[in-house]
Amino acid sequence: MEHLVDFLSPQLRALVTVVTSLAIVLFSGVYFLPFLHRLKYGQSIREEGPASHQAKSGTPTMGGVMIVLAVTAATLLFAPLTVTTLLALFIFLGHFLLGFADDYIKVVKKRNLGLRAYQKLLGQLLISAITILIGRALLGHDTSVWMPILGETLDIGALYYVLVVFVLVGTSNAVNLTDGLDGLASGTVAVAALFYAALLYSVDSSLMTFSAAIIGATVGFLWYNHHPARIFMGDTGSLALGGALAGIAILSHTEMLLPIVGFVFFCEALSVILQVISFQTRGKRIFRMSPIHHHFELGGWSETRVVYTFWAVGAAGAVLAWIVVLIS
Repeated sequence: MEHLVDFLSPQLRALVTVVTSLAIVLFSGVYFLPFLHRLKYGQSIREEGPASHQAKSGTPTMGGVMIVLAVTAATLLFAPLTVTTLLALFIFLGHFLLGFADDYIKVVKKRNLGLRAYQKLLGQLLISAITILIGRALLGHDTSVWMPILGETLDIGALYYVLVVFVLVGTSNAVNLTDGLDGLASGTVAVAALFYAALLYSVDSSLMTFSAAIIGATVGFLWYNHHPARIFMGDTGSLALGGALAGIAILSHTEMLLPIVGFVFFCEALSVILQVISFQTRGKRIFRMSPIHHHFELGGWSETRVVYTFWAVGAAGAVLAWIVVLIS
Protein backbone atom coordinates (compact mmCIF):
# COMPACT_ATOMS: atom_id res chain seq x y z
CA MET A 1 0.00 0.00 0.00
CA GLU A 2 1.41 3.35 -0.99
CA HIS A 3 1.77 6.12 1.55
CA LEU A 4 -0.23 9.33 1.15
CA VAL A 5 3.01 11.24 0.59
CA ASP A 6 3.61 9.42 -2.69
CA PHE A 7 0.72 11.28 -4.33
CA LEU A 8 1.74 14.78 -3.25
CA SER A 9 4.26 17.24 -4.61
CA PRO A 10 6.60 18.75 -1.99
CA GLN A 11 4.72 22.06 -2.12
CA LEU A 12 1.33 20.44 -1.66
CA ARG A 13 2.66 18.10 1.03
CA ALA A 14 3.92 21.05 3.07
CA LEU A 15 0.65 22.97 2.67
CA VAL A 16 -1.58 20.00 3.48
CA THR A 17 0.55 19.14 6.51
CA VAL A 18 0.27 22.67 7.91
CA VAL A 19 -3.49 22.82 7.32
CA THR A 20 -4.10 19.36 8.76
CA SER A 21 -2.06 20.02 11.89
CA LEU A 22 -3.73 23.41 12.39
CA ALA A 23 -7.21 21.92 11.92
CA ILE A 24 -6.56 19.14 14.44
CA VAL A 25 -5.55 21.67 17.10
CA LEU A 26 -8.53 23.93 16.41
CA PHE A 27 -10.98 21.02 16.43
CA SER A 28 -9.53 19.28 19.49
CA GLY A 29 -9.58 22.52 21.49
CA VAL A 30 -13.37 22.71 21.18
CA TYR A 31 -13.62 19.56 23.30
CA PHE A 32 -10.37 19.63 25.26
CA LEU A 33 -10.89 23.01 26.96
CA PRO A 34 -14.26 22.14 28.51
CA PHE A 35 -12.81 18.75 29.51
CA LEU A 36 -9.94 20.41 31.40
CA HIS A 37 -12.35 22.87 33.01
CA ARG A 38 -14.48 19.99 34.30
CA LEU A 39 -11.40 18.29 35.73
CA LYS A 40 -10.26 21.61 37.24
CA TYR A 41 -6.76 21.15 35.76
CA GLY A 42 -5.85 24.78 36.24
CA GLN A 43 -2.43 26.40 36.27
CA SER A 44 -0.94 27.45 39.62
CA ILE A 45 0.89 30.76 39.33
CA ARG A 46 4.16 31.23 41.24
CA GLU A 47 3.89 33.82 43.98
CA GLU A 48 7.38 35.13 43.16
CA GLY A 49 6.33 35.92 39.58
CA PRO A 50 4.90 39.26 38.38
CA ALA A 51 1.81 40.22 40.42
CA SER A 52 -0.20 40.75 37.23
CA HIS A 53 0.05 37.03 36.48
CA GLN A 54 -1.99 36.02 39.52
CA ALA A 55 -5.14 36.71 37.51
CA LYS A 56 -4.16 33.77 35.28
CA SER A 57 -4.43 31.27 38.14
CA GLY A 58 -6.84 28.48 37.27
CA THR A 59 -6.43 28.79 33.50
CA PRO A 60 -6.42 25.23 32.08
CA THR A 61 -2.97 23.86 31.33
CA MET A 62 -1.56 20.75 29.63
CA GLY A 63 -2.77 22.13 26.30
CA GLY A 64 0.41 20.71 24.81
CA VAL A 65 -1.56 17.49 24.37
CA MET A 66 -3.39 19.19 21.50
CA ILE A 67 -0.10 20.20 19.89
CA VAL A 68 1.42 16.76 20.26
CA LEU A 69 -1.67 15.05 18.84
CA ALA A 70 -1.67 17.35 15.81
CA VAL A 71 2.08 17.14 15.06
CA THR A 72 2.17 13.37 15.45
CA ALA A 73 -0.91 12.72 13.32
CA ALA A 74 0.06 15.13 10.52
CA THR A 75 3.62 13.78 10.41
CA LEU A 76 2.51 10.16 10.22
CA LEU A 77 -0.01 11.03 7.52
CA PHE A 78 2.23 13.03 5.21
CA ALA A 79 5.91 12.40 6.02
CA PRO A 80 7.80 9.49 4.44
CA LEU A 81 7.92 6.69 7.00
CA THR A 82 11.70 6.69 7.31
CA VAL A 83 14.02 6.21 10.27
CA THR A 84 14.53 9.98 10.31
CA THR A 85 10.78 10.58 10.64
CA LEU A 86 10.41 8.03 13.41
CA LEU A 87 13.48 9.27 15.29
CA ALA A 88 12.23 12.87 15.13
CA LEU A 89 8.89 11.70 16.52
CA PHE A 90 10.66 9.70 19.23
CA ILE A 91 12.56 12.78 20.42
CA PHE A 92 9.36 14.83 20.28
CA LEU A 93 7.20 12.29 22.11
CA GLY A 94 9.92 11.45 24.62
CA HIS A 95 10.04 15.08 25.75
CA PHE A 96 6.23 15.18 25.68
CA LEU A 97 6.10 12.32 28.19
CA LEU A 98 8.55 14.11 30.47
CA GLY A 99 6.52 17.32 30.28
CA PHE A 100 3.24 15.48 30.77
CA ALA A 101 4.59 13.73 33.87
CA ASP A 102 5.79 17.07 35.23
CA ASP A 103 2.42 18.76 34.62
CA TYR A 104 0.47 15.77 35.96
CA ILE A 105 2.37 15.87 39.24
CA LYS A 106 1.90 19.64 39.58
CA VAL A 107 -1.71 19.89 38.46
CA VAL A 108 -3.29 16.57 39.46
CA LYS A 109 -1.13 15.53 42.39
CA LYS A 110 -0.89 19.16 43.58
CA ARG A 111 2.89 19.05 44.06
CA ASN A 112 4.08 22.45 42.87
CA LEU A 113 7.61 21.36 41.95
CA GLY A 114 6.56 18.57 39.59
CA LEU A 115 9.38 16.27 38.54
CA ARG A 116 12.64 16.72 40.42
CA ALA A 117 15.37 18.34 38.37
CA TYR A 118 17.45 15.17 38.38
CA GLN A 119 14.48 13.09 37.22
CA LYS A 120 13.86 15.38 34.27
CA LEU A 121 17.58 15.42 33.42
CA LEU A 122 17.79 11.61 33.55
CA GLY A 123 14.89 11.40 31.10
CA GLN A 124 16.55 13.89 28.76
CA LEU A 125 19.85 12.00 28.96
CA LEU A 126 18.08 8.75 28.10
CA ILE A 127 16.45 10.36 25.06
CA SER A 128 19.84 11.76 24.04
CA ALA A 129 21.54 8.36 24.37
CA ILE A 130 18.90 6.60 22.27
CA THR A 131 19.07 9.37 19.67
CA ILE A 132 22.84 8.96 19.38
CA LEU A 133 22.63 5.16 19.14
CA ILE A 134 19.91 5.15 16.46
CA GLY A 135 21.59 7.97 14.57
CA ARG A 136 24.86 6.05 14.43
CA ALA A 137 23.45 2.56 13.81
CA LEU A 138 20.58 3.22 11.41
CA LEU A 139 21.25 6.64 9.88
CA GLY A 140 25.03 6.47 9.70
CA HIS A 141 25.50 9.83 11.39
CA ASP A 142 29.13 10.68 11.91
CA THR A 143 30.66 13.05 14.46
CA SER A 144 30.93 16.03 12.12
CA VAL A 145 29.28 19.41 12.57
CA TRP A 146 28.41 21.85 9.79
CA MET A 147 30.03 25.21 10.48
CA PRO A 148 28.04 28.27 9.34
CA ILE A 149 29.93 30.99 7.45
CA LEU A 150 32.80 28.58 6.78
CA GLY A 151 30.44 26.38 4.80
CA GLU A 152 32.26 23.17 5.67
CA THR A 153 31.98 20.35 8.16
CA LEU A 154 34.30 19.76 11.08
CA ASP A 155 34.78 16.36 12.70
CA ILE A 156 34.85 16.94 16.46
CA GLY A 157 35.05 13.29 17.46
CA ALA A 158 33.62 12.24 20.80
CA LEU A 159 32.77 15.87 21.60
CA TYR A 160 29.92 15.52 19.14
CA TYR A 161 28.05 13.30 21.59
CA VAL A 162 28.43 15.95 24.27
CA LEU A 163 27.07 18.48 21.78
CA VAL A 164 24.00 16.32 21.07
CA VAL A 165 23.21 16.08 24.78
CA PHE A 166 23.77 19.81 25.24
CA VAL A 167 21.51 20.70 22.30
CA LEU A 168 18.68 18.40 23.40
CA VAL A 169 18.76 19.31 27.07
CA GLY A 170 19.48 22.98 26.47
CA THR A 171 16.89 23.61 23.77
CA SER A 172 14.04 21.73 25.47
CA ASN A 173 14.66 23.62 28.71
CA ALA A 174 15.10 26.94 26.90
CA VAL A 175 11.72 26.67 25.16
CA ASN A 176 10.24 25.61 28.50
CA LEU A 177 11.60 28.83 30.07
CA THR A 178 10.22 30.88 27.17
CA ASP A 179 6.71 29.62 27.84
CA GLY A 180 5.91 32.29 30.42
CA LEU A 181 3.65 34.73 28.55
CA ASP A 182 0.51 34.23 26.48
CA GLY A 183 1.52 33.13 22.98
CA LEU A 184 5.24 33.72 23.48
CA ALA A 185 6.50 30.15 23.05
CA SER A 186 3.89 29.25 20.40
CA GLY A 187 4.81 32.18 18.17
CA THR A 188 8.58 31.89 18.47
CA VAL A 189 8.53 28.12 17.87
CA ALA A 190 6.31 28.64 14.80
CA VAL A 191 8.89 31.07 13.37
CA ALA A 192 11.77 28.66 14.01
CA ALA A 193 9.81 25.77 12.48
CA LEU A 194 9.05 27.90 9.41
CA PHE A 195 12.77 28.49 8.95
CA TYR A 196 13.53 24.77 9.13
CA ALA A 197 10.68 23.86 6.79
CA ALA A 198 12.09 26.28 4.21
CA LEU A 199 15.70 25.21 4.78
CA LEU A 200 14.95 21.49 4.45
CA TYR A 201 12.35 21.84 1.69
CA SER A 202 14.50 20.26 -1.01
CA VAL A 203 16.94 18.48 1.31
CA ASP A 204 15.00 16.23 3.69
CA SER A 205 11.28 15.64 3.11
CA SER A 206 10.90 13.87 6.47
CA LEU A 207 12.15 16.80 8.52
CA MET A 208 10.48 19.34 6.23
CA THR A 209 7.10 17.70 6.82
CA PHE A 210 7.74 17.39 10.56
CA SER A 211 8.58 21.11 10.66
CA ALA A 212 5.43 21.94 8.70
CA ALA A 213 3.35 19.98 11.21
CA ILE A 214 4.87 22.06 14.02
CA ILE A 215 4.00 25.28 12.18
CA GLY A 216 0.35 24.28 11.86
CA ALA A 217 0.06 23.07 15.46
CA THR A 218 1.65 26.13 17.04
CA VAL A 219 -0.28 28.61 14.89
CA GLY A 220 -3.49 26.74 15.65
CA PHE A 221 -2.69 26.74 19.36
CA LEU A 222 -2.31 30.52 19.24
CA TRP A 223 -6.06 30.72 18.62
CA TYR A 224 -6.53 29.53 22.21
CA ASN A 225 -3.26 30.78 23.69
CA HIS A 226 -3.07 34.41 22.53
CA HIS A 227 -3.64 37.08 25.19
CA PRO A 228 -5.71 36.59 27.27
CA ALA A 229 -4.92 32.89 27.06
CA ARG A 230 -7.75 30.40 27.42
CA ILE A 231 -5.29 27.55 27.85
CA PHE A 232 -1.57 27.07 28.48
CA MET A 233 0.57 24.45 26.79
CA GLY A 234 2.40 23.64 30.02
CA ASP A 235 5.60 21.63 30.17
CA THR A 236 3.63 19.04 28.17
CA GLY A 237 3.94 21.26 25.11
CA SER A 238 7.03 23.38 25.74
CA LEU A 239 9.40 20.48 26.46
CA ALA A 240 8.04 18.59 23.45
CA LEU A 241 8.45 21.56 21.11
CA GLY A 242 11.94 22.32 22.43
CA GLY A 243 12.90 18.69 21.93
CA ALA A 244 11.44 18.79 18.41
CA LEU A 245 13.52 21.82 17.39
CA ALA A 246 16.64 20.22 18.88
CA GLY A 247 15.88 16.98 17.05
CA ILE A 248 15.48 18.76 13.71
CA ALA A 249 18.80 20.56 14.22
CA ILE A 250 20.63 17.36 15.18
CA LEU A 251 19.15 15.19 12.42
CA SER A 252 19.92 17.85 9.80
CA HIS A 253 23.41 18.53 11.23
CA THR A 254 22.57 22.22 11.67
CA GLU A 255 23.23 22.37 15.41
CA MET A 256 25.35 25.50 15.07
CA LEU A 257 22.47 27.39 13.44
CA LEU A 258 20.16 26.77 16.37
CA PRO A 259 21.38 29.66 18.59
CA ILE A 260 20.64 32.05 15.70
CA VAL A 261 17.30 30.55 14.66
CA GLY A 262 16.28 30.21 18.29
CA PHE A 263 17.87 33.45 19.46
CA VAL A 264 14.93 34.19 21.77
CA PHE A 265 15.25 30.78 23.44
CA PHE A 266 19.00 31.29 23.78
CA CYS A 267 18.51 34.67 25.48
CA GLU A 268 15.82 33.33 27.81
CA ALA A 269 18.06 30.52 29.03
CA LEU A 270 21.14 32.73 29.23
CA SER A 271 19.29 35.31 31.34
CA VAL A 272 18.45 32.66 33.93
CA ILE A 273 22.02 31.36 34.02
CA LEU A 274 23.50 34.86 34.38
CA GLN A 275 20.96 35.80 37.05
CA VAL A 276 21.77 32.74 39.16
CA ILE A 277 25.54 33.17 38.80
CA SER A 278 25.39 36.87 39.64
CA PHE A 279 23.19 36.40 42.68
CA GLN A 280 25.24 33.52 44.06
CA THR A 281 28.62 35.19 43.52
CA ARG A 282 27.83 38.89 44.08
CA GLY A 283 24.51 38.82 45.89
CA LYS A 284 23.09 41.07 43.16
CA ARG A 285 20.63 40.52 40.32
CA ILE A 286 21.37 41.57 36.75
CA PHE A 287 17.71 41.57 35.69
CA ARG A 288 14.60 42.68 37.54
CA MET A 289 13.45 39.09 37.15
CA SER A 290 14.41 36.16 34.95
CA PRO A 291 13.68 34.72 32.43
CA ILE A 292 14.26 37.95 30.58
CA HIS A 293 10.66 38.42 29.38
CA HIS A 294 9.72 39.16 33.01
CA HIS A 295 12.47 41.80 33.15
CA PHE A 296 10.67 43.81 30.47
CA GLU A 297 7.28 43.25 32.11
CA LEU A 298 8.54 44.66 35.39
CA GLY A 299 10.04 47.54 33.43
CA GLY A 300 6.55 48.65 32.43
CA TRP A 301 6.01 46.85 29.13
CA SER A 302 2.60 45.28 28.60
CA GLU A 303 2.49 41.53 28.12
CA THR A 304 1.44 41.85 24.49
CA ARG A 305 4.26 44.32 23.78
CA VAL A 306 6.80 41.87 25.17
CA VAL A 307 5.34 38.99 23.17
CA TYR A 308 5.16 40.86 19.85
CA THR A 309 8.67 42.24 20.32
CA PHE A 310 10.07 38.79 21.05
CA TRP A 311 8.25 37.39 18.02
CA ALA A 312 9.93 40.07 15.93
CA VAL A 313 13.32 39.24 17.43
CA GLY A 314 12.71 35.57 16.67
CA ALA A 315 11.83 36.44 13.07
CA ALA A 316 14.98 38.54 12.79
CA GLY A 317 17.00 35.60 14.06
CA ALA A 318 15.44 33.34 11.42
CA VAL A 319 16.22 35.87 8.68
CA LEU A 320 19.80 36.20 9.91
CA ALA A 321 20.16 32.42 9.95
CA TRP A 322 18.90 32.30 6.36
CA ILE A 323 21.48 34.90 5.33
CA VAL A 324 24.17 32.85 7.06
CA VAL A 325 23.12 29.79 5.09
CA LEU A 326 23.18 31.72 1.81
CA ILE A 327 26.71 33.04 2.33
CA SER A 328 28.09 29.75 3.64
